[in-house]
Amino acid sequence: MRVLSQKTKYALRALQYLALRRHEGPVLISDLSEDEKIPRKFLELILLELKNNGILQSKKGKGGGYALRKAPAEITLGQVVRLFDGPVALMPCVSESAYAPCPECHDEAVCGTRFFMKEVRDATAKILDGTTIADVLSRSQLLESKRALSSPATGYQI
Repeated sequence: MRVLSQKTKYALRALQYLALRRHEGPVLISDLSEDEKIPRKFLELILLELKNNGILQSKKGKGGGYALRKAPAEITLGQVVRLFDGPVALMPCVSESAYAPCPECHDEAVCGTRFFMKEVRDATAKILDGTTIADVLSRSQLLESKRALSSPATGYQI
């Protein structure tokens, strides 16, 4: 089973950080690296790749740094996952962007495994492509508020 790469996880964290600060202007790499505990050199490569793919923009000089090029509601998890980890399919024969027949398969048209792996791919893609950075931030804020209400300091339980 594939898991998200560290690069993808860091990219998602960086995008959330930048989304939260989008009205403050460009963010310095050093601040993002320190606040999110992402190794600076690794972060530089990630941000450059996001910039080269039109997700971020950068500004040089005083007041410079990185900022979102698109609104958080326009950046999907699917875009980020595919950018850093490639297709979301677990088998190449069900990939839409990197199709390849499985060498051990005798007849793809009647392969039961392929049938179900295509359903897994479709469901995964639907979730990833239907979830934006704005959605992730919204969910995080909701969970934080629920946790605050459930904390012993408030005396309230959810």
